[in-house]
Amino acid sequence: MSIFMLGIDHNMAPVDIRALFAFTRKNTGEALQQLHKEPGICGCIILSTCNRLELWVSTDDDEKPELYQWLCSLKGVQGEEYRKYFISRENEEAVEHLFYLTSGLKSQILGEDQILTQVKEALSFARDEFTTDSVLEVLFRMAVTVGKKIKTEVPFSHGNPSVIHQAIRFLEEGGYHIRNKVCMVIGNGEMGKMAAQTLREAGADVTVTIRQYRSGVVNIPVGCSRINYGERMDYLPECDLVVSATASPNYTLTEELFEDVRLERPMILIDLAVPRDIDPEIGKKENLTLYDMDSFRVSETPKELADNLEAAGAIVKAQMDEFFQWLDGRDIIPRIQEIRADAVEDLNLRIEKIFRKTPMEDSDREKLKKAVDTAAGKVVNKLIFGLRDSLNQDAFLECVEGLEKLYEE
Repeated sequence: MSIFMLGIDHNMAPVDIRALFAFTRKNTGEALQQLHKEPGICGCIILSTCNRLELWVSTDDDEKPELYQWLCSLKGVQGEEYRKYFISRENEEAVEHLFYLTSGLKSQILGEDQILTQVKEALSFARDEFTTDSVLEVLFRMAVTVGKKIKTEVPFSHGNPSVIHQAIRFLEEGGYHIRNKVCMVIGNGEMGKMAAQTLREAGADVTVTIRQYRSGVVNIPVGCSRINYGERMDYLPECDLVVSATASPNYTLTEELFEDVRLERPMILIDLAVPRDIDPEIGKKENLTLYDMDSFRVSETPKELADNLEAAGAIVKAQMDEFFQWLDGRDIIPRIQEIRADAVEDLNLRIEKIFRKTPMEDSDREKLKKAVDTAAGKVVNKLIFGLRDSLNQDAFLECVEGLEKLYEE
């Protein structure tokens, strides 16, 4: 069994390139079903977030899927021009990447918490679509375990970092303070709610747009006001800062919508969506400053986080060893069972005459034979698994091959 991953993220591609390959929840399910039907694919999971897209598949050992071509075909993208933005990983490299990723150590904001939830949701979604298998199940469950363990044992001093937290820090370091600013958040999904809550906690006056107003049904963060999505342009001139964070495939703010808008003071627009929510042309208008997901990168790892990477790496390595021990054992156990059966049969042939000559009832002789078989099987198991625990993997596999040859016909 082999594991393959194809990915594109904020480190390799700007937001407009990532948007070409982004998935909504609906088309993720459709893509999983199609990918699972590809020859040689045993299981598949798609991890799609604002900052990254990753295709994960498990295959038979002699299969190596061409995931880039499949993705381009699915998305209607022609040619090889975008391949340079993708990275492929296999087996150990892929597993190590996932474990570090789930721990927040490969995120745009180092140590952020959202990716752990996103990995869990990707696994759950694949289960619902019946496209995962035992290998990816165990891999992703162990990745979540690593993430939780690192969060517990290697605490990061940022608290609860996210893109909106980083955006606020970026603005305040530049002298722009959020307190008492009038803010509008377009979108009331997970990202929108986090943005609204974070702005409110920073002291802003926050209004959230909702698609359908039904009191008591649509929840918004405590302390925030609400307006219908269709009223956003009427409210916009009153705002100092607007954040858009939806899963919409279309712009929430277009250049045309701004044609009749008069801004009497500077306004900041923050686009936290992939694909984009805000038409980039708007950023050229006077009194407007537009930021997107890529605007808040940190150029270097903060020292307090870098100091924890070594401890986190030790946890990742230990969990990787456990995963591959499980994976190798998954393939080797049937071979061990065959060796045990051959060894027990060999023993029976050697002591058959002794059994026949031993005076006892036939029923007692049969019971004794079963007891001997059970004991012999346990002894063989103890010997073989004892070798596994005391030898490195290559030496252990050589021993197994040697034992198999003993009983070859």
